[in-house]
Formats: sequence, C-alpha cells, structure tokens
Amino acid sequence: MKFALFLGCTIPVRGQNYEMSSRAVAKVLGIELIDLDDFSCCGYPVKSTNHHDTMVMAARNLAIASEKGLEIATLCNACTGVLTEVEKELSENKELRDKINEELKKIGREYKPGVRVRHFSRILYEDIGVEKLKEKIIKDLSALEFSVHYGCHYLRPAEIFQGFDDPENPETIDKLIEATGAKSIDYKGKLDCCGGAILGVDEDIALSMSNNKLAQITKNKVDGLITVCTFCTIMYEDNQKKIEAKFECEYNLPTLYYPQLLGLAFGLGKKELGFRLNKVKANELLDKIGVE
Repeated sequence: MKFALFLGCTIPVRGQNYEMSSRAVAKVLGIELIDLDDFSCCGYPVKSTNHHDTMVMAARNLAIASEKGLEIATLCNACTGVLTEVEKELSENKELRDKINEELKKIGREYKPGVRVRHFSRILYEDIGVEKLKEKIIKDLSALEFSVHYGCHYLRPAEIFQGFDDPENPETIDKLIEATGAKSIDYKGKLDCCGGAILGVDEDIALSMSNNKLAQITKNKVDGLITVCTFCTIMYEDNQKKIEAKFECEYNLPTLYYPQLLGLAFGLGKKELGFRLNKVKANELLDKIGVE
C-alpha cells in the first residue's frame, strides 16, 4: 500500500510526534508513506474569506498526487475535509473544473478527477482493519483507559465522506482504541467542538469550550485523551496550562495522537513515537504499562 503523505502546515511545526508515530506504525503495517515535496497548504485557512483561492490551492495539491498516481493520506482533520470537498466539487462540476484548471495552467499543473483523499485513521480502519491490527499487538494495554475526541472535520460534512462512520454517533476511533487492548470511555459532550476554529477571533470563548470538554473527560479519571487532529491537540494539550490558569483548575491530562497509542501496543519505544514532544507528559500511563 502506497500513499502520498499530506502533512499540511501545522504538523511539521507543532505536531512532529504525530508524524513520527504515524510513520512508525505505518512501517510495522507495511504501509508506504511517500513524501511529495511540492505539497503546500490545503487552503483551509482562507476558506471562509476566499473560496476561489481555496479551490485553487486544494486543486494544486490534488494535481500533484494525481501526477504520481497516488491516493492521499492525511493526518489533519481540516486538510482531510478541504481536499475531499474540493475533489468532490471539481469532479462533479466541469465548468468549475475548467475554470480552476485555467489558474493551474499558469504553473504547469492540471487537476484531473479521481484523487482519493482519506485520513490515516480511516485507512487503518478500512484497509488494515481492526482484526489485523489486533494481530500485531504485542504489548498489553488493558490497564489503560482513554476518551476520544473526534473533532468537527473528521466526519463532517457527512456527504463528502461516502457514508464512512456516523457523524452523530461515531465509533471508528473508539474501535481503533479498543483494538490496542485499551478501553474507550464515553463522556458527555463527546462531539462538541474543541474551540480551535475561533481561537484567533475570541480566545476566551475558545478556551472555555476546551475547558468544558476537559472537565467532562477528567470526571472519569481516564489515563489520557486520544485525538486524530493537530489543532484539536493544540487546544487540549498546548493550551492546557493556560486553561488551568484561567479557570483555576488542574487537569494534567496527557493527550496522545492515536498512532502513539497504537505504536505502544506494537511494542515501539516512546522515543520512536515522539513522546518527548508531548506537552503534557504521559509518564504515569507509560509507567502503568511498564514502558521506560
């Protein structure tokens, strides 16, 4: 299995542990993640202000993957949503496709329909499958309990994701967690937004939204939070100390990317999985399963 790995803008700067752990588990599973140096921003940051430029930026990335005959594997929920949405819109609208291709022609590119875009977690669920993941497990994680944050863009808008999972009652990440032997614990407000979308507009509201979720998650005394989106992790982990100071509370909740958890189950080392880059240290849960 070969995929063009789309890292987006945030992961190389603030989510290197996500990239490291994803590459590590992909290697165990025989998934080849290919780097295409010409990839650039997906277009999401300007989506609300300039739809045309977003289309051009996304189409350029799709064209690059198409030239190599590769499906795109994404790690960021927002990148997944934008690239998938633009692919669907351009493939179904020839007039719009021709218009965007006129722009791409200026840089020697051409978008052609048929580039599949999927989140890495979806690839694990669909192409590898829960049962095959279980076959690779060599570390007992049954002592650990986690809650999951799916994020708004992992399954929405639903019409672009071909019926993959239920956006109102998702279960794929929960099942992926349980495939490692760890438990997935439900909580109130599971589908609520992290607040990241408005962080640059109203920080107080954004942090309040994250605080509400952290309060609900920690009521169950779980070992950590599992995420599959870089910006959601920024809200829950990078901003956790700021939230604790603002709301006069203490969470100390480790936030792991799903591939980090899967890598532990595969017996990979914490250095290989980038745990030193986790802002809220996961030492307690690592000690619980005997990882030094």
